[in-house]
Formats: sequence, C-alpha cells, structure tokens
Amino acid sequence: RTSGLLARFDVTTPLVSCHKFNERARLQPLLKKLAAGGTVALVSDAGTPGVSDPGALLVRAAVEAGHAVTPVPGPSAVTALLSVSGLTADRFRFEGFLPHRAGERRKALRRLAETEVPLVVYETPHRILESLQDIRSVLGERPLVLGRELTKIHETILHGTAGELLEALGPSPRGEIVLAIAPYDGSRGRDETDEVRAVWREELESVGGDRRTALKRTCKRTGKKRAELYRLLVELGEDLEG
Repeated sequence: RTSGLLARFDVTTPLVSCHKFNERARLQPLLKKLAAGGTVALVSDAGTPGVSDPGALLVRAAVEAGHAVTPVPGPSAVTALLSVSGLTADRFRFEGFLPHRAGERRKALRRLAETEVPLVVYETPHRILESLQDIRSVLGERPLVLGRELTKIHETILHGTAGELLEALGPSPRGEIVLAIAPYDGSRGRDETDEVRAVWREELESVGGDRRTALKRTCKRTGKKRAELYRLLVELGEDLEG
C-alpha cells in the first residue's frame, strides 16, 4: 500500500520493510543512517505505527540514541470510531486485540465487565463472530459500535447490540475491525452460570440440537472440562439427553 501511494506521487525514496518478524534486525542499519545525518520515516500500510502495529522498538532505540522522533498524525481506527460512536469518550480504555482462545477471551471480558468508560478493541474478521457471541454472553446486550475498513473504500459502521451486529455481519465478515463497547451502567452483569447456559443454548441451536457437538463446542468456548460442564448443565436443569 505504501509503495502504491508513493508511486502515485512519483516519490522514489527507497522502502525498507520493518515488521514484527524483522524489526530487531532492522534497528542497527536504520540507526546508522540516522547517525550519519539521514532521515527515516516510519509508516504503516494502515493505522499508526506503534498502536497495535510494529514500531515501538525502533522509536525507543532512536530516542535512546539521542535522535529526535517527530509524530505525523495519521489514521487511527480507535479515534476514528470513537468520533462517530455517539459514546462520551473524554476517557476510554483501549485493550488492543482480545485473547485468541475462547476461555481466555471470556475471562478477559469478565475482568473488563464493570469498566465505567467505553472499551475499544480490535478484532480479526475470522474471530469477530465468536467474540460478539462471548460479549453477548458475558456483558449482555449493551450498545456496541463496530467499524470495518475505516477510512477505506469499503468503510462500514454498524450500531447495535451484539445480537444485532451478529445478524448484520452475516456468516463471513471481511476486513479490519474495531469495536467500541458502551461502559458499565451499574446494572448487575451475568454470573458465570448465566454465561454457561447462554453459550450452551447458542451452540445447541447452531448445531441443530446435536447435544454431543454442542457440548464439545461449549467446552471450547467456556474453557471448562467436559465432566465439569456436564455436571453444571445438569444442575441448571438443561436437557442433555437425545
């Protein structure tokens, strides 16, 4: 994306890749260039370097070496979404990406459940549906704002509850996603048994009543062992036969 932009304006400055897999190896050559009086511009194909993108190592190394580092404000999915969210965002909490594993993700959401400022998270298109299901189970149907491909040609902004967003996104969402979650309003959240029951019923419906498959998928999403989950569902009066 960067090379395409430079070519459009006939800029022939050489490009050097600097990403999470090679950032450390790039430090010394770039610092050497700076020490010789050169200038280095650190850019991202999307978003802002150092904000859920590589760049912090190079910036820190440059500062420690005595070089001036000057910001050039660019696109940020966090502030872009908050500006159109309708949420009061004089304060907010940015959590980056939620954990990949379902059990860890739900644990993180429980930890954040009573945050009294808007929460902003990034998510990938192949995990957003599971994350929205977990948000609905843990946080309930509080207001959300979802931004997809912000500042790009296919930009989409959706307002609604987790259930409404799941319906609006369809089965195969695409693009880079940022999600703003309304703050805790003081109402009691769901306890763990409510969450387990909600996930079990969601999975049971999604697999057409196949209890064995639903049990397996509920274990994966809640992080519970099969025997523990089975016992809890029995205690909750759920029908596990059939």
